[in-house]
Amino acid sequence: MAAFAATGVAVAVQSSGGTGATPAPEPAPAPGYRQADLLRDTDAIHALGVTGVQARVSTTAGPDLVATSGVAVAGTARPVPRDGYFRIASTGKTLMATLILQLADEGKLSLDDTVESRLPGVVVGNGNDGLRITVRQLLQNTSGLHDDLPGFDTPQQYYQHRYDTYTAERIVARAMKHRPDFPPGTGFGYSNTGYVLLGMIAEKTTGHPWPKEIEKRILAPLGMNRTYLSGATPTLRNPHADGYQVFTTGEGTGERTGEHTEERIDVTEQLVPDLGGYVSTTADINRFFQGLLGGKLLSGARMADMRNTVPVDKRLETFWPRGRYGLGLVNRPLTCGGSYWSHEGGEAGYITLDGATDDGSRTVTVSMSTSFNDLDKTLRQHKAASDLVDRALCNTPHNSKGK
Repeated sequence: MAAFAATGVAVAVQSSGGTGATPAPEPAPAPGYRQADLLRDTDAIHALGVTGVQARVSTTAGPDLVATSGVAVAGTARPVPRDGYFRIASTGKTLMATLILQLADEGKLSLDDTVESRLPGVVVGNGNDGLRITVRQLLQNTSGLHDDLPGFDTPQQYYQHRYDTYTAERIVARAMKHRPDFPPGTGFGYSNTGYVLLGMIAEKTTGHPWPKEIEKRILAPLGMNRTYLSGATPTLRNPHADGYQVFTTGEGTGERTGEHTEERIDVTEQLVPDLGGYVSTTADINRFFQGLLGGKLLSGARMADMRNTVPVDKRLETFWPRGRYGLGLVNRPLTCGGSYWSHEGGEAGYITLDGATDDGSRTVTVSMSTSFNDLDKTLRQHKAASDLVDRALCNTPHNSKGK
């Protein structure tokens, strides 16, 4: 609209003055990552076999950039909703970490408290010892606790177990059947069980269910009114894109790729254990990271604790090259220099990647409604989404050299 207005003024001056003045040139597009770049990046993710993609870039000034690609329901032309609900899975760990650090800010617990002092007799057996594990180590995934969470490796497992329920106590009991992966504090091992224990500690400390505390302390103050815990409800609120799991097997009735068969199964309907059951939107996740990194939720000292990172293990480094893990917060390098903060989430049918600049002034969230059990395809999906996050946070156009 501005270009047309400028040209109109120039023409008017030329005709009324009769001087033959050359019309003013149209202004060059502002540099940086723009709507067309975001759409190009979401299209690239969709081209990898992801059914639907939605992405949002938010800044502290100016409107959001939003783009979608693909469809909400496979086999239809229904568009992906621009702010649809999706399962955020492990992105919820940053919510839990924030709650625990708030309790530390209030002097209600210490990060150096042992698990045994907070949950007597819970972490014990097969070499597991709550006396040797601290709250800080649970937050940083350095506790050594072995993970034994259920999942879906085949379509048959999904249909058989999608409505199974798991209490926090049952999840911890599963982990206690295994020996620790390493002595506490001597390595890194991503442990969902550790975050289940943190929820139990929060409840014991506050005397209230931890979801209520997160609602009161984080969601409500930040206006995250479209973030909720699904609990015993296996479906998602509308609008949403359905979630799909692509199972790759040696034989079956699906589409053949080489010597393997792929089956794309709608896995939208399921019960998700404990903390992983949060549902949100791209706008709410961006709002959360803006608030957290903008200093609205924690003191400076607790934010420093949260940003104190350790290297991740080799398995996770394939997804997060040179990534480091703080207290429920992941640090990853930017191609333009510096680094960003995030916490991705992966659940059957839904993968979320996100990122925020150091002060939270620029945030981005990508939701993809397809997950793969093929490692190579999963890595390509993560690489494409990570590239989107990097370009959006660096404010770098899609066609910039080297990207």
